[in-house]
Amino acid sequence: MATWKKEELARENGEIVPMQVPEIISASRSTDIPAFYADWFFDRLKKGYSAWTNPFNGVRNYVSYKNTRFIVFWSKNPQPLLSHLDYLKERGIGCYIQYTLNDYVKEGLEKGVPKVEERIDIFKRLVDKLGKGHVIWRFDPLFLAENISEDDLLAKIENIGEQLNGYIEKMVFSFADIMSYRKVKSNLEKNAIQYNDWTEEQMLDFTKRLAELNKRWGYTLATCGEKVDLKQFGVKHNRCVDDALIIRLAYQDKRLMDFLKVTVHERPSSNLFGEAPSIPADAILLPNGKYATRGDNSDKGQRQFCGCTVSKDIGEYNTCPHLCEYCYANASKNIALKNWERHKQNEFGETITGV
Repeated sequence: MATWKKEELARENGEIVPMQVPEIISASRSTDIPAFYADWFFDRLKKGYSAWTNPFNGVRNYVSYKNTRFIVFWSKNPQPLLSHLDYLKERGIGCYIQYTLNDYVKEGLEKGVPKVEERIDIFKRLVDKLGKGHVIWRFDPLFLAENISEDDLLAKIENIGEQLNGYIEKMVFSFADIMSYRKVKSNLEKNAIQYNDWTEEQMLDFTKRLAELNKRWGYTLATCGEKVDLKQFGVKHNRCVDDALIIRLAYQDKRLMDFLKVTVHERPSSNLFGEAPSIPADAILLPNGKYATRGDNSDKGQRQFCGCTVSKDIGEYNTCPHLCEYCYANASKNIALKNWERHKQNEFGETITGV
């Protein structure tokens, strides 16, 4: 887990406490802040800080937004963001959205999300507002069950992918790994959800077929946190909090570029023979004949196969009322709903739960 520098800053009640002051915020891997807590988050952003409870030791920490330059949002229904995005622009804070847009309606695995057609419309509206590249399509996880085959999943992806064509650059996916998440396994069995774990052979076969389907779209395909190597199908290991994308979207923000250890270079001109000198393989191409290189920004506190850039997540587990059957972030639906009720009793408290 990243150790952010701290400053002694004042809470609303005047108490001076140490606060972390991150440049990049993740909102959030732990709950759906855009769908349920957008008003809370933007209120706290305006007030300058929020409180966060460490899930491992229960200790309350404070996060200041005084240095925040970029936010990565994660959501299954980010419609509430639409009314807040102008404020980010006013503050000079960049963002992009990891938008999980699955289709498990018929199977009842995601009962708390709007209809697929509504979510696709929201996706397009966000792209129209932010620009292409700022909204990333996630079909996550790919869930196999007695009533969901590989053919079914490909058909669902094809339906959504066709409608998003022209609006996205990248599709991120992962294979549901039920046996590795005891809490998920327990919740599925408690709710009588019949599931099947993926074998490596199935993963390879499915990805081959997905890559074939993608020939009509040309999306970048990437996996989230997967050990299996799918390079033979042109699939990359994703960075969901992606310094390369952040640099491409916000390269003019010098403070953020300094934090990411970025150097901007002029692209060399071609020689007399029309040959362009090479640039580093991991260079990030920028407009106006420039490219960027950067230092190591990886978050050492994430899972083994996670490539994410360092960020501060400000969400909390057991707070998402979507109540998806396969959720890893809720220990139980009852706990999540109780915390949601606590939030509604104090919608603009320091913490997401209002306590």
